[in-house]
Amino acid sequence: MSSAAQAYARTAQRTASPREIEAQALLKAARQLQDIVTNWSERGAIGLNEALMFNRKLWSIFVSDAMRDDNPQSIEIRQNIANIGVFVLSQSAALQMKAEVEPLKALIEINRNIAAGLSGRA
Repeated sequence: MSSAAQAYARTAQRTASPREIEAQALLKAARQLQDIVTNWSERGAIGLNEALMFNRKLWSIFVSDAMRDDNPQSIEIRQNIANIGVFVLSQSAALQMKAEVEPLKALIEINRNIAAGLSGRA
């Protein structure tokens, strides 16, 4: 097998499914938010807006996808995703106006739980 074919084979084996990519993105958002919570006493809300923006963009994509007519998921799953997304987006907006630790923890847990479900670990 040529070196190009070998490289392609290695890449194909490492390519994640869309569900795993979504799970990884949720875990990245959770890590960013967790870093804010972990360092709250020394740094306060430094970096909060950036972490919230990443999380909001991610959830905006999920909500938009759930609302697409050609989404293959059942209407119940799509409604659940949209409802969670609306909650996450509203909490994120509230946190940008008034930074607090407890609502951040809720967003972290949501992201971790959804990621676990997408990865089949729930």
